[in-house]
Amino acid sequence: MRDRLQQELKAALRAQDKSRLGALRLISAALQEREIALRTDKLGEAETLATLQKMLKQRRDAAAIYAKAGRADLARQETLEIEVIEEFLPKQLSAEQVERAITDIIKDIGATSPRDIGKVMAALKERYAGQIDFGQASGRVKALLQGGTA
Repeated sequence: MRDRLQQELKAALRAQDKSRLGALRLISAALQEREIALRTDKLGEAETLATLQKMLKQRRDAAAIYAKAGRADLARQETLEIEVIEEFLPKQLSAEQVERAITDIIKDIGATSPRDIGKVMAALKERYAGQIDFGQASGRVKALLQGGTA
């Protein structure tokens, strides 16, 4: 991913696409910052995806706040950054695919009660890192395990 990021940075620089270049530099800086925090030379795939997911959530929250405050220009900038970040994330699963993944994992690990939510979420994160909104998935897992309709 780092190589691809560097290639995209060079392409944006050559094309003089300042807004895209800025977004790519933000990604690069966030990844470097995370490497420094973890005292490592290179982030693993899971850590890289987690960092990008965090950036995505921050941008979505900011865009919503700016839109609500009537700052369309700032909301547009956040939206552009969201689009660039999403290019580096795996394709998101559809709601139907997420539902199927959750029910499969519940069956695979034999989860039967709300006490098993953590196990199910851990398995989801391991198998589908970067492909699922885990905030929404958590609510669905909880509903399935409390209702007993897994």
